[in-house]
Amino acid sequence: MTFDIWWLTYPVLGAVVGFFAGLLGVGGGGIMVPMLTTLFLAQGFPHEQVVHMALGTSMASIVLTSVSSLRAHQAHGAVRWDVVRTITPGILVGTFCATFIASRVNTAALAIFFAVFMAYVSIQMLLNIKPKPSRNLPGPLGMTGVGLGIGGVSALVAIGGGSLSVPFMTWCNVKVQNAIGTSAAIGLPIALAGTIGYLVNGWNVPGTPPLSFGYVYLPAFVMVSLVSMWVAPVGARLAHRLPVAMLKKIFAGVLMALCAKMLHSIFG
Repeated sequence: MTFDIWWLTYPVLGAVVGFFAGLLGVGGGGIMVPMLTTLFLAQGFPHEQVVHMALGTSMASIVLTSVSSLRAHQAHGAVRWDVVRTITPGILVGTFCATFIASRVNTAALAIFFAVFMAYVSIQMLLNIKPKPSRNLPGPLGMTGVGLGIGGVSALVAIGGGSLSVPFMTWCNVKVQNAIGTSAAIGLPIALAGTIGYLVNGWNVPGTPPLSFGYVYLPAFVMVSLVSMWVAPVGARLAHRLPVAMLKKIFAGVLMALCAKMLHSIFG
């Protein structure tokens, strides 16, 4: 194994991801996928695999950060484990199955879907859109269906599901603090099922780069994960000192710019 100068970019990316994750409770795939896509293209990875590799690597990186986030929210008693139990079966199935769909979709289509979804997330943040509580949580069958949907979309864009699960639970009269904490718990099965799915689907694909396990690129996974876990608490501490509302709007603009850069790299 020889050192690649591009590996120096992964700790920097991990620091950015960890900082925003701690500060705003967002980040993850929204930053990692477009940045990794651009970096992988610059490293000469096969064009038809770069988005798949970025999705798989990003999803694997979320595993460690979701464990850290889950522990923090559980310490404050903010996790609704009754919700976690009923939604997790659908989450696991939806996330795992969606990786099979992603592996059969070409790079351009995946990039467009990712950009459209992140534009939706960015608009939510810019306008501070929050659903009004108007109903109660559905029964086990309904929660399974919701889990299938959240897991499926999360696998296609490599996120922990918070941008979908938090609004859903808030709409169903779950307190915001509990919705955020429960979403952190839901992020772990999403990340695990997604990682396994991208490992399985990319395992025998010819031409994947050295040090890849399926669609997970090991150097990026290790360095991004370790640094982001170290920096996230710093962002969390600064959340009480910085103008978070303004930073969310700036972050939304950054997300859209990153997506535009990714699309330019793919189609340019």
